[in-house]
Amino acid sequence: MAQFRLRIKYGEEIAIGPGKIAILEAIAETGSISAAGRKLGMSYRRAWLLVDHMNHYFKEPVVQAATGGAQGGGTALTETGKEVIHLYRTIEQESETHSAKLLRALTDKIRMDHP
Repeated sequence: MAQFRLRIKYGEEIAIGPGKIAILEAIAETGSISAAGRKLGMSYRRAWLLVDHMNHYFKEPVVQAATGGAQGGGTALTETGKEVIHLYRTIEQESETHSAKLLRALTDKIRMDHP
């Protein structure tokens, strides 16, 4: 099965790709970097580093920490973060749709009996 994996590089670093989109989506769902990391099977430090890198790559932060209160702190996507997810998923979907025939032609050339 062919799978399209979009990555946008900033110099030698990946500014945005599947893993970073996954952490953004998990933060949107859980409201927390640590809970998002747990959901994806990664440490808090790894999740935090991904968020920190993205906040530096984009002109505006993609994630914003919420301060204390009755429920304690938390984390939320900014409008930029929400837009990044939407744009990424749209590009991914349109690319897969428009290249489906070419992907089939390419994967038809791959040996299926290879381990």
